[in-house]
Amino acid sequence: MRSRIPCLLLGLVATLVFGCKREQRVFDPGSSGTQVANGASLNAVHAGGSLASPGIDEYEENAYAVGEGKRLYSAYNCVGCHAQGGGAIGPALMDSEWIYGSHPDQIYSTIVQGRPNGMPSFGGKLPNYQVWELVAYVRSMSGQLTSDVAPSRSDTMPVAKAEQAREKEHPSDENEQPIQKAKP
Repeated sequence: MRSRIPCLLLGLVATLVFGCKREQRVFDPGSSGTQVANGASLNAVHAGGSLASPGIDEYEENAYAVGEGKRLYSAYNCVGCHAQGGGAIGPALMDSEWIYGSHPDQIYSTIVQGRPNGMPSFGGKLPNYQVWELVAYVRSMSGQLTSDVAPSRSDTMPVAKAEQAREKEHPSDENEQPIQKAKP
């Protein structure tokens, strides 16, 4: 019986140490991550246009990145047009009607290239990693992320339901086109 106790303790410690996936927080993305996003290699502006989005999972599966996206959403005054996601001058971001698509690469293209009739282009103004953090947060507003990856609580009094408390809505892309993979 005594010989089993150290083995059980060792097994328990190993399970605790290696069994939990630790979230990575990247405070300094390095020189490649801080490069300014530009629209040079993106598709033409049209509904359903897409771009391969390598590594978006590292943002959408990271609560810190989604929380940073939430902070940037206010800091870059996205609330000025889209309010808190419910829409105002700009379209709502927490419903199921998406004009230019709800895939991460389509949202990225919208932010970087802009869209006709009001959405300005932020290409050349924001670092690439911040655009992907914004993409992850925008997708969280309509419940497209898993519930364990919720952005942090706002420090102000809430006037709307928290993102993780909303009913999931999966945008139906009216002009659904297959995602085009980048050619090697």
